[in-house]
Amino acid sequence: MSEYSYYTKEGLEKLKAELQELKTKGRSDIAKQIAEARDKGDLSENAEYDAAKDAQGLLELKISKLEQTVSMARLIDESKIDNSKVTILSNVKIKNKANGMEFTYTIVSEEEANLKQNKISVKSPFGEGLLGKKVGDVAEIKAPRGSLKFEILDISR
Repeated sequence: MSEYSYYTKEGLEKLKAELQELKTKGRSDIAKQIAEARDKGDLSENAEYDAAKDAQGLLELKISKLEQTVSMARLIDESKIDNSKVTILSNVKIKNKANGMEFTYTIVSEEEANLKQNKISVKSPFGEGLLGKKVGDVAEIKAPRGSLKFEILDISR
């Protein structure tokens, strides 16, 4: 990973809390599983022990990846966001030019994206298509079914 990821304060705190949980409770739980499996006898034929060791390896890999993500994370200064164009953390009200339906989305980091909460990733085709647009602009977004056009109706924070 060589590029920074930008997070809201809430998103970064959530990442750090997950990392702390994995380092404390996650490691503790795996250690207990390994100890219980070790107590069951011959390690060379102990499937539980092998499974616990594999789980430990996966946990350590996940911790390592999260540490890397947190180290490359940057907090977004919401006071410096330019509302004249679509940027990360913008709330964007758009109108589908084909059917007239209106939607409002918040542009967020990849890790904070959640379509159910109307949060779309800045790195998604949709997010990339909206970035830099101003009110009144038409964003053309390439989708699997073809190109879609959306008019930018409002940008807020």
